[in-house]
Amino acid sequence: MEFALKINRREFCERAGALVLAGAALGTLSPLFTQPALAQVLSLAELQAPGPLGEMSMGADNAPVTIIEYASMTCSHCAHFQETTFPELKKRYIDTGKVRYILREFPLDPLASAGFMVSRCVAKDDKTKYFTMVDTLFAKQKEWAFVQKPLPALKALAKQVGLGDEAFEQCLANQQMFDGVRAVLMRGSEKFGVNSTPTFFVNGKKLSGDLSIDDLEKAIQPFIKG
Repeated sequence: MEFALKINRREFCERAGALVLAGAALGTLSPLFTQPALAQVLSLAELQAPGPLGEMSMGADNAPVTIIEYASMTCSHCAHFQETTFPELKKRYIDTGKVRYILREFPLDPLASAGFMVSRCVAKDDKTKYFTMVDTLFAKQKEWAFVQKPLPALKALAKQVGLGDEAFEQCLANQQMFDGVRAVLMRGSEKFGVNSTPTFFVNGKKLSGDLSIDDLEKAIQPFIKG
């Protein structure tokens, strides 16, 4: 499905206080591709250029394979991938030095933007906390993304990993953070053709949908054999 994000900083602030509108409908924003859709191979050097906020990555910098995932925090298919496929990807390939994994923000709605901003703020002094927060938000997605009062639920989850109430409010009011997240989204859309979540690039090869570990292995193996 094509996405359209037409929201500026002022609108985000206005809507952040009324994110109850997010609701269960957010689960329909990104379609589930039952078969991974293969697209063009893009320049890996261009794809790997970091955004203004820097990359959030796991794995060896010199790994033979780089996987970039564009995800939205309110995407149920992204949450399913994180729960079912990512642990195996991490165990088999990231932790063994074969894959460098990069997660990039592609928020499909203001609430997803807030989730990413909070994850960035949690990781201000320790980047590993970014993935801890992301894991938590995906695992508990139904408890904060699809409820009538999502902001208090999001605030409570952030507090569990050390982001207090005042820091939470400051985070969502951070213009630089907002602009940085938006820049990642716009670049992904305009330069790399990302229009749904999750979307992956495996050494430049584009794959879309809630991929299984078998799907990913088919894309990874040609680069690590021999």
